[in-house]
Amino acid sequence: MQVNSGMTETVQQVEIEDRISRLQQLMGAAGIHAFLVTQHVDLYYFTGSMQAGYAFIPREGAAVFYVRRSLERAIQESAVQVQPLHSLRHFRAQLEQDHPAVFGSGNGSGAQAVKIATEMDVLPAATFAKLAEVLAGSSNDCLLVDGSALVRRVRMVKSPWEIGRIESAAQVVAEALEAAVGIIKEGLTELELMARIEYEIRIRGHIGLMRTRSYNMEISTGMLGSGAAAAVPSAFDGPAGGLGLGPAFPQSTSRKSIMRGEPILIDIGCCIDGYIIDQTRTAVIGSLPDDLAEAYAQAELIIRQSEALMRPGTSSESIYAAALKQAADAGLADHFMGYGSNQVKFLGHGIGLEVDEWPVLAKGFSDPLEAGITLAVEPKFTFPGRGVVGIENSYLITDTGCRPLTRSPEGLIVIP
Repeated sequence: MQVNSGMTETVQQVEIEDRISRLQQLMGAAGIHAFLVTQHVDLYYFTGSMQAGYAFIPREGAAVFYVRRSLERAIQESAVQVQPLHSLRHFRAQLEQDHPAVFGSGNGSGAQAVKIATEMDVLPAATFAKLAEVLAGSSNDCLLVDGSALVRRVRMVKSPWEIGRIESAAQVVAEALEAAVGIIKEGLTELELMARIEYEIRIRGHIGLMRTRSYNMEISTGMLGSGAAAAVPSAFDGPAGGLGLGPAFPQSTSRKSIMRGEPILIDIGCCIDGYIIDQTRTAVIGSLPDDLAEAYAQAELIIRQSEALMRPGTSSESIYAAALKQAADAGLADHFMGYGSNQVKFLGHGIGLEVDEWPVLAKGFSDPLEAGITLAVEPKFTFPGRGVVGIENSYLITDTGCRPLTRSPEGLIVIP
């Protein structure tokens, strides 16, 4: 058994400086004076530390990480200056003292106010209201505005260091899947198989969770389901829901026994140093029914077509449209990416620190792809009462096309 050890890598200061610089450029174009980073994943991205507090990034000048706890760990981990956050009530005064150029740039309320952006897509309403009140101050000359799109755009393009972390996660998943598939047999439960996979990725350095940005969306290790259980719809925004273990977690793996001749969907991920890989393989004990085998073959054809299209300058929505057409031409439109009202409206999604990053291969994402974007592409077909078949690979957009990041061999996994 090959086990990856000693894999943890800290983010280098030059990496953090580049991220902050790119955010500052976007802030300048948007007329924003500063950015208040609040979410723990974004804090890690812009400081190198995930300790509790707020990072303040002025449009010009140095960022400061104001920390509640643990100050000692933040000082050890952060690539930017760290200051203790004494009191939220006096946070405005602390910021004024440290960043006089920012708070001297406004001339009143409305259009002339100091505009401080933050991640409104993930900020709880109560926290937003408190921060807005504190930052406005007695002069009411500061506005808290939405800057979530700016952060997501900066994070969308990955550095070589980030790509290396995703590749490390891909290697772990490949090793873990190879180690786990040998236990698949008739009568094994989904839960037993998932537990073995989770064990194999955990001992290789998986942090134990997959982070998402979407409100109320949770992912454990992924989605593993067999036969009819895999095709049970759920609130999860994906083509396969899964029966789950009950109403408290109504998705993914159940206690159902795996049977001969039914598809086993193994949609799993891994997170190394915060960075995620996402992949899917389909397995079967014996052989699939002919129509499900044909659907699986179509999933592989769609991913081949997507690979040919994924290059700088191509819009995300055009790749999604091509996949819809290919599924329709194969007579499988009703089963593509879910079934009926539970069909999801995308083909793939960005990956990185979160599993639902930008861009999304979906209608409405018209911006062209660019080098450095990392995407998971997951064509799948759902057959109610019978199962889900499909494949998912993760890719890096390069200067000339795309490069697979996924390491697991493709093809239907056939268990005798």
